Amino acid sequence: MISTQAWADARRLWDHHQMGHALRPCSVAVGLGSHDLGVADTAVDLYERGMAPLLVFTGATSPTTRERMPRGEAVHYRERALERGVPASVVLVEPHAGNTGENIRFSKAVLEEAGVDVSSVLLISKPYEERRAYATARKLWPGVEIVSASTPMTFDEYVDSIGDVRLVIDMLVGALQRLLIYPEQGFMISQPVPDHVYQAYERLCREGFTGRLLRTDTAST
Repeated sequence: MISTQAWADARRLWDHHQMGHALRPCSVAVGLGSHDLGVADTAVDLYERGMAPLLVFTGATSPTTRERMPRGEAVHYRERALERGVPASVVLVEPHAGNTGENIRFSKAVLEEAGVDVSSVLLISKPYEERRAYATARKLWPGVEIVSASTPMTFDEYVDSIGDVRLVIDMLVGALQRLLIYPEQGFMISQPVPDHVYQAYERLCREGFTGRLLRTDTAST
């Protein structure tokens, strides 16, 4: 059973992880690879709304995606976009990135190689990774405006879509830890964490939601 306090604390982390950026047209939309094909669907939705003339999907495979996406996350995202009617000419694929930092660096390199002039990036991630993706991009892709986006949904809707509340809370806690430790390791910019969010994070850690925590000496984005 999940306590009432844990539910409330998880919602505090969920709210903090979302940037709340107002969407606007950008030079390119970059969809960060994961197990969630909703990222590709959101990228297509935003393309259809005229928010970006070009899509980049980035990501290799991981232990959690290897079976579902054997050809690689970015490749499966591209296939989803083409199935939905996006022209192949406006979809670029970066199939090698294994973490968020590589997603950003490799996507930047693909666009540079293609000669695309980028002044702003619509960065599309899972809902609970908006802030992490934003902080990483601000560090590794200076000089461009970053607009964070994800599939619009509430915390409860996301839990229902995953079907495992403990896993979701573990992911929220793990993402918050990275916001705390990665700036010191040079992986992302530092952002303030409000006291009530940090206290919620500590309570969830004490309650055992630690499945996605890293050792503090781990250095991988």
